[in-house]
Amino acid sequence: MLRIFEEIILEKQMEPTESSSQQPEQATQAEDTLNPEVMPSIEEMLQQAERKGQEHYDAWMYAKAEGENIRRRAQEDVSKAKKLAVEHFSNEMLMVKDSLEAGLAVEIATVESFKSGMELTLKQLTAVFTKFNIKEINPLGEKFDAHKHQAISMVDSEQEANTVVSVMQKGYQLHDRVLRPALVMVAKAKE
Repeated sequence: MLRIFEEIILEKQMEPTESSSQQPEQATQAEDTLNPEVMPSIEEMLQQAERKGQEHYDAWMYAKAEGENIRRRAQEDVSKAKKLAVEHFSNEMLMVKDSLEAGLAVEIATVESFKSGMELTLKQLTAVFTKFNIKEINPLGEKFDAHKHQAISMVDSEQEANTVVSVMQKGYQLHDRVLRPALVMVAKAKE
């Protein structure tokens, strides 16, 4: 770019002029345009480009570091949330354990006192399950669902085929996720 300007200026200087008084004036204009103070040198332009490049690199590194910090903080938050959730559940389960231990510590125990203590403890446990959205899967009389039930065997029954006839062990689900499928016996198709 600089060469183009220099060539244009030299061509202007070579053109014949009408008066010789204009030649010194043109020469001073040419010197002014070639003067490094008016137009930056190639070295200055290179330094300026390097400074801008360094500024962009620094900005990119800052953005990269900020992204890493955000990712790290998010991982820490998820970890803390998991620990806190387990802590809340554990505190609730401690009360159930305390009730069981108190029932076993009774010196003069009857069958009725054990039964009433077990019923109270079961109510506590059910309340904890409700609080944490743990739901019971008891599919007696329902259609067999392989996602929620695990069939142990098929039996002859008056019920419709693939209907749950008996539940050997209840299943449980947390929100919509099955924690443990229910162990069931299913009615056979009639022949």
